[in-house]
Amino acid sequence: MIRTQISLTEAQAVRLRTRAAAKGVSQAEFFRQALDAYFANDELALRVERARSAVGAHRSGNRSTAEYHDDALDEAFSA
Repeated sequence: MIRTQISLTEAQAVRLRTRAAAKGVSQAEFFRQALDAYFANDELALRVERARSAVGAHRSGNRSTAEYHDDALDEAFSA
């Protein structure tokens, strides 16, 4: 692990201390878990954003694709 130092406001320090104690972990462990959760959520948000950016970006030339998209996918991947 890499040791680092951060500065917190008094209110942040109190909340960190309280939440870590309630969870039964050290402040450092609580902070690591919070960072992991933040990064996981951030990565999910990026994947969702990339997926949404593709919506409507391509045209099939068939006006019924939106209504019958499952059939179109079956046809495309049945080969």
